[in-house]
Amino acid sequence: MYSSFSTYDWLVFGAYFLLLLITSIILSRAKIKTSREFFVGGNSLSILAVAISVLATSQSAATFLGAPEYSYRGDLSYLGFYLSSFLAIIFISYILIPRYYAIKALTVYELLNVRYGIKASKYAGIMFLLGRLFASGARLYIGALAISMIIFSDIFTFHIAISIAILMLSALAYTYFGGVKSVILSDVIQAITYVGAGLAVLVYLYISIDMDFATISSKLYSENKLKIVDFSLRGDFNIFTLFSGWLLLNIAAFGLDQDMTQRVLSCKNEKEAKQSLVYSIIFTIPVVVLFLVVGLLLYIFYQEANLTQSFQGSSVTIFMYYILNEMPDGLRGFVTVGAIAAALSSTNSVLGAMSSVAVTDIYRPWIEKRLIVNDYHFVKVARVIILVFAILLSFMAMLSFYWQQFSDLPLLSFALGVMAFSYSGLLGVYFSALFTSRGNERTVLFALIAGFLTVLSLQPYIFGFDLGFSWQIVLGTVVSFGIMQLGNK
Repeated sequence: MYSSFSTYDWLVFGAYFLLLLITSIILSRAKIKTSREFFVGGNSLSILAVAISVLATSQSAATFLGAPEYSYRGDLSYLGFYLSSFLAIIFISYILIPRYYAIKALTVYELLNVRYGIKASKYAGIMFLLGRLFASGARLYIGALAISMIIFSDIFTFHIAISIAILMLSALAYTYFGGVKSVILSDVIQAITYVGAGLAVLVYLYISIDMDFATISSKLYSENKLKIVDFSLRGDFNIFTLFSGWLLLNIAAFGLDQDMTQRVLSCKNEKEAKQSLVYSIIFTIPVVVLFLVVGLLLYIFYQEANLTQSFQGSSVTIFMYYILNEMPDGLRGFVTVGAIAAALSSTNSVLGAMSSVAVTDIYRPWIEKRLIVNDYHFVKVARVIILVFAILLSFMAMLSFYWQQFSDLPLLSFALGVMAFSYSGLLGVYFSALFTSRGNERTVLFALIAGFLTVLSLQPYIFGFDLGFSWQIVLGTVVSFGIMQLGNK
């Protein structure tokens, strides 16, 4: 029998949302006059705030619940992913960021405008928007699912819808009025909240286990749970995939995805942008270690038990199972707040990123050919588009719920990975733009589509074989790059 929220849980829950309300009101008072202020904060954000915002944006409810699940079932080899991230950030810092700041970019896709023409940036922007709609809608659903389980003790349709509304309205409170500056400052609050929740769980879980640190470490070591580097060919994060597909994924995520790079473009100059990226990875690694250690402690806590990790017929992660069954009053509310903070930090950021791409790369070139408008016009349009995307993302989240409930097709898995499907095409296009003189507007369109279709065709639910995602993105990038080389100089 799952426990519902107690009075203490509701007090914690209420205090958190009171904090959100107060800070959103304070941050919304700033007067936004230009699109540059709305989209990149007038290039006035500090290194520390941007670094923490990148950390918060890269995490989500899926990460909050998924990292403990990975170490519970496996080991610590997921940490290798962040070695790959660090190498990607070096590449981005020396190759991409100087080019973005040289053209005073509001979005990363403006670089393609300079290199190939307006249509090229429009095609890339559309690919980003479609990918983000699916991926972020599904991430929103995962966060809402966790919230509904904990708060309402069920996953009924109406309660899932309420949970989605809680996340989306909270995200809108920051994004709509204050733009990216408000989002970045709110991300600092969310990061502190969910890291604090993780630390609270870690301490409580350690106290609950009747073993000292040496005994726990010895037991984990003897069962090969402390392995960090995987030299096999079978692991998801083995040494070979880290320096191929995962490296490409990180280059795309931190350098070609407006959702992440919008923060970096908000720094005062190129030098501070580079520093913020490096600091973001330095901050991220201990956070990931925290949640991986929670998974290891859950392994010790439950190792003798015969668990059925399910909730009303749906499978749940080990962390969610622990929250539902073991958390005391008050702490359950705090961890729920942590899950909301993780989901909120990725939701408010994507609204700002999607609006900036829709306005800068698609709407602005179109309207300026037809009318003379002042710059504040684009701020007003951006706010309307934010509302539109909020509705579309909520719809996609509900669609993910229904599809998971009533269909055996793996839409949810596809939706979570669809952004990476877009990455393959973007990687091929950008590598061509950066390192060759080939390609044009037409080949950009074909390369983006081909990269997406290549990765899609390699999914196990298409032809029945699983190549592994890391190699899928490698092949998708190669195909996209090859098509770009077919274009005239």
